[in-house]
Amino acid sequence: MESYNQEDQSLKIGEHVRAEVRSGQYIGELIEINGPRALVKVLAVLKHPEQGDLHNPYNPDVPMFHERRALSYTEKTTVLLRDVKRFTGSIPEYGASLRAAAEAEIAGLDRLQRWAAKGLEQMQQLLKEYK
Repeated sequence: MESYNQEDQSLKIGEHVRAEVRSGQYIGELIEINGPRALVKVLAVLKHPEQGDLHNPYNPDVPMFHERRALSYTEKTTVLLRDVKRFTGSIPEYGASLRAAAEAEIAGLDRLQRWAAKGLEQMQQLLKEYK
C-alpha cells in the first residue's frame, strides 16, 4: 500500500480523507498518490464552494460572477497533498451533506447581507451627523 507522510500522518490508499478543493471541502476516498498530488473520490460535501470571483471576494461588480457547483458523488478530483487530511468521522449520505452544505452557505450569505445592511444604515446615520 502506497503511503505519504504529511505532518506526522501517513495517508494510505483507500483511506477516507477531508480534501479542500478550491473553496469547497469534501469527504472522500484516497484513490491515488502521484508526487505532490492525490486523486480523491468524493463521498460527501462538508462546505459548499463559494460563488463569485475568488480573486475579488464579496465584490458583485466583477466581469464574471462565477457559479460554482459542488463536486458530484463519486467524482474524482486531483488535490494537492497539503490540502488532504485523514478523516475519521462518520460519512453522511451525499445528498443530505450537499443540501446541508448549501443551506449553511446560504445562511452565511444571509448573515453577511444583514451585516452589510446594518453597516450601511449606521454609516448613513454617521454621515448625517458629520454634516
